[in-house]
Amino acid sequence: MAVQHYHGGCQCGAVAYEVDVDLDRTVACNCSRCRRLGAVLAFAPVDDFTLLSGADNLSEYLFNTGKISHRFCKTCGIQSFSYGVAPDGATMAAINVNCIDGVDTRALTPHLHDGASR
Repeated sequence: MAVQHYHGGCQCGAVAYEVDVDLDRTVACNCSRCRRLGAVLAFAPVDDFTLLSGADNLSEYLFNTGKISHRFCKTCGIQSFSYGVAPDGATMAAINVNCIDGVDTRALTPHLHDGASR
């Protein structure tokens, strides 16, 4: 697939973004949060992510080590993205691929990450 340009956001439309990301490198994690959320994640450098609307309508959730800033819409509750730091120190956007317009996550083959064991 390679890096492509996508639009996405929450269910109610209050939060919208665009991102350049490679959907051939998705991740499904089994940690206590991702498993319940059902997220399939794709990671992009924060410079390749633009929040178009809804900054004032986002809440933040931190858990465990507090290193990932989970952002969700205050209106509909959907977590469409998060911010975090990659192992190399780069600031990243973690995109919930289920929230990207026109993408069927069931057609993807995500790498399985064992977050439950960490």
